[in-house]
Amino acid sequence: MEHIARRCGPESAAPPSGGAVSARGGALASDREDMIWIPGGTFLMGSNAFYREERPVREESVEGFWIDRFPVTNAKFRRFVEATRYVTFSERVPTQEMYPDAAPECLVPGSLVFVKPPGPVSLRDSFAWWAYVPGADWRHPQGPNSSIAEKDDHPVVHVNYEDALAYANWASKELPAESQWEFAARGGLDGAIYPWGDELHPDGRHMANTWQGRFPFENVAEDGFEGTSPVDAFPPNGYGLHDVVGNVWEWTKTPYAPTDRAQKSCCHAEARSPRETLFVVKGGSHLCAPNYCLRYRPAARQGQTIDSSTSHIGFRCVARERR
Repeated sequence: MEHIARRCGPESAAPPSGGAVSARGGALASDREDMIWIPGGTFLMGSNAFYREERPVREESVEGFWIDRFPVTNAKFRRFVEATRYVTFSERVPTQEMYPDAAPECLVPGSLVFVKPPGPVSLRDSFAWWAYVPGADWRHPQGPNSSIAEKDDHPVVHVNYEDALAYANWASKELPAESQWEFAARGGLDGAIYPWGDELHPDGRHMANTWQGRFPFENVAEDGFEGTSPVDAFPPNGYGLHDVVGNVWEWTKTPYAPTDRAQKSCCHAEARSPRETLFVVKGGSHLCAPNYCLRYRPAARQGQTIDSSTSHIGFRCVARERR
C-alpha cells in the first residue's frame, strides 16, 4: 500500500498471495436474485467537464449482463468467509518479500483508515487524514476496537482487489469491466452528470452518501450519514441499482491507464514499479466532497494498486447469466 510505503519505507509491493478459497458456486440463491439485467448498448463514456483522467468522452459499447443491485454487504461477505475460511489481505501478516524496504515493526496486519483531522490541513497531503491502522480489517473497519455489529447492510470495506476477485469467483460471478460499470451506473441517462440527472440535489434531496462541509475536517452530514451507510439508504438509478455513486468506491477488473496521458489526479498516485499494478475503481465514496474530490459521478475514475485496502473501497459483481 502506498501509505505503508510512505510510513515504513518500501518502494514497491509484490502482488499478495491469496487465502484459500473453496470451489466456485458456493453463493446462496439470494445472491443471484439480487441482480439486475442491463441490456447491451452504446453510450458516451467519460467526461470532458471534470478531471483529466476522465477525458475524452468516447463512444463505447457493451453487451447485456447481470449486475448486483447493491454493493456486496458485510453480511454477504461474512457468508463467503464462513464458507471458505478465506483470510483477507489486511488480516495477513505482510512479509519482507512483499515490502522489502519496510522496517520489521511495520510488518503487521492492518489497513488504511480515514481519520478526521481536528482542523484545516493542506489538501495536497493525504497523510493528514489517512492512517495505516494495525488491526483494521473488514470486521474492524476503524481498528481493533471497532466492529460491524448492526452493519450487516453496509458495504464491506477493507477489501483489496484480490479479496474482491476471490468473492466473485466463489459466487460464480466476475468483477465488472469499467465500461460495464459505467453503463449500468448511468441508469440510461447518457451524458448526465449524475445517475439521476444533472442536478446534485433535485428538489433539495440528497441522492447519495457523500461529504457535506469542508473536507477533511468538517462533515455536517446533511445526508444523514458520516461514514458508510446501508446500501439501500438512497434511491436507485433508472436501472434499479443502488449506491452506484457515493458510499464506497468499487473495484473493476479494468487495468488503470489515464485516458489522456494525465500523470495523476488528486486521489491516486502512479505505480512506481510493474509490481504495483493499478486497477480502476469507480463511483466515489462518502469521503468525496466538492472542495476536494468531486467524484460521485459515473464518469469518475481513479487507479488503485492491487494491495490497496481502505475504509472507503468495496465492490459489486456482474454475471453473464443468472443461474
